[in-house]
Amino acid sequence: MAFVVPIFQLAISVAVFPIFLLHFLGLWNWICKKLFPFFMVQFTKSYNKEMSSKKQELFSNLPNFAESSGKLALMEVGCGTGANFKFYPPGCTITCVDPNPNFEKFLIQSIAECRHLQFERFLVASGEDMHQIADNSMDVVVCTLVLCSVQNQEKFLKEVHRVLRPGGAFYFMEHVAAEPSTWNFFWQQVLQPTWHLLFDGCNLTRETWKALEQASFSKLNLQHLQAPLSWKIVRPHILGYAMK
Repeated sequence: MAFVVPIFQLAISVAVFPIFLLHFLGLWNWICKKLFPFFMVQFTKSYNKEMSSKKQELFSNLPNFAESSGKLALMEVGCGTGANFKFYPPGCTITCVDPNPNFEKFLIQSIAECRHLQFERFLVASGEDMHQIADNSMDVVVCTLVLCSVQNQEKFLKEVHRVLRPGGAFYFMEHVAAEPSTWNFFWQQVLQPTWHLLFDGCNLTRETWKALEQASFSKLNLQHLQAPLSWKIVRPHILGYAMK
């Protein structure tokens, strides 16, 4: 079966040849950064509808990490359009981090619709280098559908660990590689090169749970599941939280 994968990859690459040509010419990244937020606005509506109960369950214990006053210093990395804002409890002070500056106008709109939150700032930075954020300054760090696209998961998780206060928590919800020897994994491999370009560096075949298990968190609560999504290719998911 493995020898068939490159053949299918080549066939798909030929079908979307203009995108690969733009990438070769160094133009596609700029185009993708401009267009991707518009795609995410629509995708978020569908994803939140299908995953609403899972997100509510995941974030249900966020208040446990708040100060006695009820204030919760929360940083979302790869915040995108603000897809998670409505799931956060009142009293959150939100710091948003994303490497794509084109998300900012959509983010501001989401903040305006979530009056129960206090917006701190939007920082254009990669998750692997958040030096503008002080050590031990966050009660909670959140990322959803982000670890699939960061360049270095180990470095990203070290940065998350650095900015979290002792006893703080890192919440995650990520699509991951399917079980080996399944048709879903086969198609993830086939689509990977094209998918990576189309969806701004997203990887279909990452075993993200391994990076989380090897990170230096004191506690890891991790669940594997088949998400109730219409896109079967991204149904394999992990979600949970880790504590510093």
